[in-house]
Amino acid sequence: MTARRGIPVASLVLGAALSVAGCTSVFEVPIDTPIQAKLDVTPFQRVHVVGFVAGGAEDVDANMETVRLLRSQLRTKSRLRVIEADPLPLQQVAREQSAPAARSGNGGGATDAAPVPGTMPFPARIQDEKDLEAYEALFANAAYWKKIGEEFQQPLIVTGTVIFRPHQASGIVTQEREVYDQFGRRQVVPMRVYMERKGYILRPKFVFIDGRTGAVLYQESYREERLYPTQQNVPALSSFFEQMDAVLPSFLNTLSTTRVRGSRILLK
Repeated sequence: MTARRGIPVASLVLGAALSVAGCTSVFEVPIDTPIQAKLDVTPFQRVHVVGFVAGGAEDVDANMETVRLLRSQLRTKSRLRVIEADPLPLQQVAREQSAPAARSGNGGGATDAAPVPGTMPFPARIQDEKDLEAYEALFANAAYWKKIGEEFQQPLIVTGTVIFRPHQASGIVTQEREVYDQFGRRQVVPMRVYMERKGYILRPKFVFIDGRTGAVLYQESYREERLYPTQQNVPALSSFFEQMDAVLPSFLNTLSTTRVRGSRILLK
């Protein structure tokens, strides 16, 4: 803190304290701020979370867990009716869609795993974000998504990609440590220590598609990361839900207006 216009800092603090002491009442005023939805969903009565192209950690089925979680949230926090249906095998669908183009580009003798000239081959296993690039054409296939929309009464379609993968890092971190002085008094002080940590990275991308036309209406990507001390055994599924909890408010705000509640202190 510095002095302002020659007035010592101590005088400023004393004046503020006296002002507060002279107040007769303290009021806590609730503040409710609406945040408008990112997407206009008024044309839709239903929402269909069809599934995700997913990969990463083998001990978590990121596709199924994401579908279940989003449907559960939408049932209670959205006016749209949630369609209950088996998730689509999108990785298989993407390969099947590429097969005709691959055969036509290679004299009709290629298989569905053969790359189309100018496109990326499908990876044997999705491990990171780069492996998802081969699947981008699937979300741009308006004819396919329009057909899915016709089967389910033209809902808002939610799909995309999810990567949930292990991650390790090491470096200097700040920790709070308990110390005692010569008189036995306890203090908590920050200390910088070198630590190896392990955890997970979550990279979901949500794609919202118009079931009437098959066109992409909106898409948004997120990144979450959680690291834990190596001696702390955190189940992969627990970390997945912990990170999804941080993403869900923004996901829900895409479809409906949310409200941020807080308070302000007024002195009188």
